[in-house]
Amino acid sequence: MSSKKEFQIKRKGYDRFEVDQEIAQLQRELQESKKQSEIYKEQVDNLSQQKAHLSSRYETLIDELRVRERAAEEMARIALREANSIIDRAYDNADMIVREAMSSARQILVEIARISTQSHVLRDELQTKIKELETVLNGLELPEAPPLAWLDEDQDTSDQ
Repeated sequence: MSSKKEFQIKRKGYDRFEVDQEIAQLQRELQESKKQSEIYKEQVDNLSQQKAHLSSRYETLIDELRVRERAAEEMARIALREANSIIDRAYDNADMIVREAMSSARQILVEIARISTQSHVLRDELQTKIKELETVLNGLELPEAPPLAWLDEDQDTSDQ
């Protein structure tokens, strides 16, 4: 709006045309201001609606995020529980394998001890028999060998 306007003074008051022009100008400005005000009100309403819509969408997204966070936490708990269960089973299986290995090793050691004992017994028996055989061999008298001349071809009369 324009600042305070001063009108020219004429015989019977102010100049009517000048005042009418100013009033018309002020009315135009008032109409423009009303139109601008309506536009601003519409923009404010639109922005308020957008804000309400965005606030609603924000709340929806926050709720969805909370639900997803709870689901992720629950999945993490389930995964951790499952991992602990798998680890426990692995420990149990490892313990069972170690027990079986120890049992097999014990059986092998028992078998080695048995074989060792038997080999010592057999060695002792074999040494005893070798000594007996040596005694028999030492006591054995061998006959004298016949003279080799008897084996010459001249002495052979079987073909004749």
